[in-house]
This record gives sequence, structure tokens and C-alpha cells, in this order.
Amino acid sequence: MVELRYSSGKILSPGVHRIGIMAIGSHLENHGAALPIDTDSKIASYLAFQASIRTGAKFLGILYAATEYDYVNHGIHLPADILVEKELVPTLKNARNNLNLEAVVLVNGHGGNVPIKDYLDGIEEETGLKLIFNNKIVEIEGPHAGTGELSMGVILGMADESRLSEHCQFDTYPEVGMVGLHKARHQNKGIDEGASVVQEQGVCVDRKLGESLLENAICDIIHDIKILLS
Repeated sequence: MVELRYSSGKILSPGVHRIGIMAIGSHLENHGAALPIDTDSKIASYLAFQASIRTGAKFLGILYAATEYDYVNHGIHLPADILVEKELVPTLKNARNNLNLEAVVLVNGHGGNVPIKDYLDGIEEETGLKLIFNNKIVEIEGPHAGTGELSMGVILGMADESRLSEHCQFDTYPEVGMVGLHKARHQNKGIDEGASVVQEQGVCVDRKLGESLLENAICDIIHDIKILLS
């Protein structure tokens, strides 16, 4: 066998090779006029990849499927238990076996994936991996397809700025801020509060905000990697 040089390159320590970083987002979800349907997946992938580059942890790509709360209807998703059993667990097992991993940071870019946290103990037992669910970008980005996501989309080059004027036409794009998703607003106070802000103030591009959100989230993922190393 070839003897691998685990100390080579820009890494926190040779032990970082035991840690993987996997993005989880949503590929099939409306995000208004200016953002693509896979916005969450692209943001999560960017964050995970950047954290991998800066630490040396293994970039594992992205999980193809996603889940969502049953009262939110703006995309195509799987039930949480099916997502975990049929998609996440097999993917993690393959990564562990092929890369000799001991731990994985799951970088979440889609609020509807938060229920995965309820399954973490079982996933750890079944896969033999220590897991951290990093939800930082979801916690700080603000309303769905709102100023935070739109600004990050512009920074990452995936937003169509020529369509900003129609982005807040809520009759056509009810998912922006979830303004027109009445069931979700009724079921979730936080969603309703965010929707009210977007309805009153609209959405804009704030490049400094976009850069700050991305960097804040990357640093938080790196912090999780350091926790696993310690």
C-alpha cells in the first residue's frame, strides 16, 4: 500500500482527515424570481467546501434529498424518517467506509431539514460516526428568499439581479418571505413574524450583509471541526 502523507498541505492537524463535512440543503424549492430552486443546496455546499479548504477536513459533497415541515408547501421534499433511513444513513456509511472517518459535520442550508436533529442519536449509533448538525446559516439568514439569502445569492453569483423588481410580487412568488404561505404563517409564529417584515419592508441586496453571513457561517463550521479534533 502507498503510505499517505497525512501531514501535507494546509490542515489543522493530521487528525482532521478523520473528519468529514457534508452539505445538506434542498434542490427542489422555489425561491422567488431572482434565486434558483437549489439556492439552499448551493449555499450549504459553498460553506462546507470553504470550511474543508480552510481546515483540511474531507469534503463529502451534498445529500441529494431534503425534508420539510408538513405545513410548508414551496417545494418537493421527503418525509424526515425516509430521508434519514434511505438517503442520509447509507451516504454516511459509504463515506465512513471509504474514507476511514470517525466524525462528520452536517452543514445545513435549509430550515426544513432541522427535524433531522431529532434522529442524530440513532444515526450515530447506526453509522458509528460522531455527528454535529451545523445550522448556523439557517439561524442567521432571516426569512426565506429574503434579503439575507438574496444577498448571499448575489455574492455567490447565482442571483439574477435583472429580476429583483419582480422578486417581491407575492401573488406570483408567495414563497418570498413565506408571505403568501398562509398555512405556514398560521402554524409557525417565527415564520409569520418574518413574513410580516418582508411584507412591510420588501427585500433588497446588501452585499456587506451577504459576505458577513457567509463568513460567519464558515467560521462556525470551523469551530465545530475544532471541537471534534479536541
